[in-house]
Amino acid sequence: MKGTTAALLAILLIFCACVTANAQGTEWETLNQEVMSLYKQGRYDGAVVVARKALHVAEQAVGPNHADVAASLNNLAFLYMTLGRYTEAEPLYKRSLAIAEKALGPNHPDVAQALGNLASLYTNQGQYAQAEPLYNRSLAVREKALGPSHPDVAQS
Repeated sequence: MKGTTAALLAILLIFCACVTANAQGTEWETLNQEVMSLYKQGRYDGAVVVARKALHVAEQAVGPNHADVAASLNNLAFLYMTLGRYTEAEPLYKRSLAIAEKALGPNHPDVAQALGNLASLYTNQGQYAQAEPLYNRSLAVREKALGPSHPDVAQS
């Protein structure tokens, strides 16, 4: 579980970094930095509150179907998963994936990340049959987008 937590923290940080790059100097950036800080402090419930606000700000700023909204959904889903609130995390991960596929295309590395995140949720619940095809698709997307020698391919 410790390795899974470290990998999931890396995922959260990757998505927060993407959000930061796209929303520099905005309320959204500040909120996402606060989410990361609260998460690192183990203040998960507080991080959920701030992540919900960040999602709302993103939806208002760029609309409900933007890749940045997908990143915010991912962050909130990650926090729910950390808290064991799997039924709340799953629809957020699915919506994040759907938005990323539509906004970025099915072969974008962020789509591979979203697939892996949903697969991790299923793995944490022991739903391996649901997780495996998502992991396989994540791997295929990463190999195609990044090449077989990229470190992210090893993650998949």
